[in-house]
Amino acid sequence: MGKNLVEKIFSSRLLGGKCLKNSQVHLRVDQALTQDATGTFVYLQFEAMKIDRIRIPLAVSYVDHNTLQSDYMNADDHAFLQSAARRYGAYFSRPGNGICHQVHLERFAFPGGILVGSDSHTPTAGGAGMIAVGTGGLEVAAALAGEGFYLSYPEVVQVKLTGKLKRPWVASMDIILEVLRRVTAKGGKNRIFEYAGSGISDLSLTERATITNMGAELGATTSIFPSDDITHAFLRAQKREKDFRPLSADPDAAYDDMIEISLDELEPMVARPHNPDNVVKLKDIEGLRVDQVCVGSCTNSSYAAMRTVARILSGKTISEGVGMTVSPGSKQVYEMLAADGSLEKMVAAGARILESACGPCIGMGQAPRSGAVSLRSFNRNFKGRSGTETAAVYLCNPFVAALAALHGKVTLPDDRAREAWDFKEPEAFAINDNMLMPPFENGGKTELIKGPNIKDVPVKDPLEDTLDLKVILKAGDNISTDDIMPAGSRVLPLRSNIPEISKFVFYRIDPGFHLKAGEAGVFTVIGGENYGQGSSREHAAIAPMYLGLRAVIVKSIARIHRSNLINFGILPLEFKDKADYDGIGLNDRMVLRDILSLVQEGCCVFTVENKTSGSSFKATITLTKREAELLRAGGLLPFITAASRK
Repeated sequence: MGKNLVEKIFSSRLLGGKCLKNSQVHLRVDQALTQDATGTFVYLQFEAMKIDRIRIPLAVSYVDHNTLQSDYMNADDHAFLQSAARRYGAYFSRPGNGICHQVHLERFAFPGGILVGSDSHTPTAGGAGMIAVGTGGLEVAAALAGEGFYLSYPEVVQVKLTGKLKRPWVASMDIILEVLRRVTAKGGKNRIFEYAGSGISDLSLTERATITNMGAELGATTSIFPSDDITHAFLRAQKREKDFRPLSADPDAAYDDMIEISLDELEPMVARPHNPDNVVKLKDIEGLRVDQVCVGSCTNSSYAAMRTVARILSGKTISEGVGMTVSPGSKQVYEMLAADGSLEKMVAAGARILESACGPCIGMGQAPRSGAVSLRSFNRNFKGRSGTETAAVYLCNPFVAALAALHGKVTLPDDRAREAWDFKEPEAFAINDNMLMPPFENGGKTELIKGPNIKDVPVKDPLEDTLDLKVILKAGDNISTDDIMPAGSRVLPLRSNIPEISKFVFYRIDPGFHLKAGEAGVFTVIGGENYGQGSSREHAAIAPMYLGLRAVIVKSIARIHRSNLINFGILPLEFKDKADYDGIGLNDRMVLRDILSLVQEGCCVFTVENKTSGSSFKATITLTKREAELLRAGGLLPFITAASRK
């Protein structure tokens, strides 16, 4: 039996375990990336491990999230990150160099390697044939320390693409929206999506990266394309031909599941509010008036995409009443758009050109007005993520978005064929790495610059044997990490200050949550399906832990958030019988006993006593040996520091 692409890469990087479904594998890491919303804590945790130098071949610290400097806090974080990169031996991508995923694709991603990143859209690099996994910052810090990366070996799903994207105005964004429509936002849990079929030859590398990027919205571990002539051409154009190697699945490779999509039949799609899997055909919302159009983000900000948007806008004017923003993905993209006249066309049409950063995608500026309809070529449309709680955010491909900006409403495209635009990557990209600082060879004496907003990492005590927990929140389905720990210009600058940022935990659902937590001392949260979907932000675990969260009891939980909870010593329990969710009320008291004896490798079944109602129910968690050890220690940081003292 031949091997699929995932098996080939995993087996080449295996430090321990076996490539068997649901078995824990320990992998050697080639690269790691962080960004400034999560990176400050990664390097504070790395500092706490008392290790002098990064112990993997390459690490990059990007600044792309917190670039609005309305006070000292973001600027202080950037200074800290630059000093940490110098001291520990990482590249430092300066503010303005671009969005981490776009820049990493351009300058570092390579076929066959393993990348971990403290951002859920790290799988963007899968477009270049790399196993790229988004995870919590503490796991990235551990990888930097040479600990490798642990995860349960996932199912591998083959997505077979046939035909070509030949219908008018269809783009690669529509492929991943169709996958989301079929699979849903929780359908990718513990799965890797491996793309194959004749249709992949019709997709440029950056179009492939759009698909792997938004695979995060499936809850997938990652997504990946083979490395072929298209990969080779992209790396050659980036002057990185030495990084190329052909890599594909064997003809007789086996898969756990298969999805087939005919690109010939695909038409423009759109995700309606307030979840990326709420997907319908564009024609189903034809005529919808729009107030704002935003093009860019790590999903759709490549040179080819931006150049095509410029051609659509060329010689025209943005509709009255519509505000349009454009965020080029990197300085490389920005420079090339300026050189070929595309930037001039967009500005002349009335688009507002933003810096190469995440910006509106994470609610960092450009919030729409109250009750607005915002059409975006981004990856997430969770309620309130835009910065405006009452806005309705729709997701679509950038070309459909540009057309709507011109007409002031969702407009069915004309019969212009895809071939009317040149989607081919250029034969040579503009290479100017002057905003990318290489590692310092002798940075060990560099002092870490810590402003007044940068606080020490809170460390949890070891796991208790008995917990008596008050229910201070009962939530529904699809609670995202944006719901747990909001982003936006008000909150993001506090990422390196857990005492302050903890005041915003569940703020959008219950503004008084942190006060209730203080009164309870220790507590639990009850949740529905797909709890913790969305980003990799570990603050959605560490800030609740700081407030006193000791366990969540939910119907199902997203992969990254589950790992983050374990990494900070919080029990992520699931109802054995989901109907028991209905019998729990706000302020009920949940008691768990004999925890230390129950937290072992395998399936752990807890009897949860409801002291308020006098009833009980079963909750479960299936743990690897390592996960059980982490929970008992109080989390990954105390586990590593304790091990280093032995």
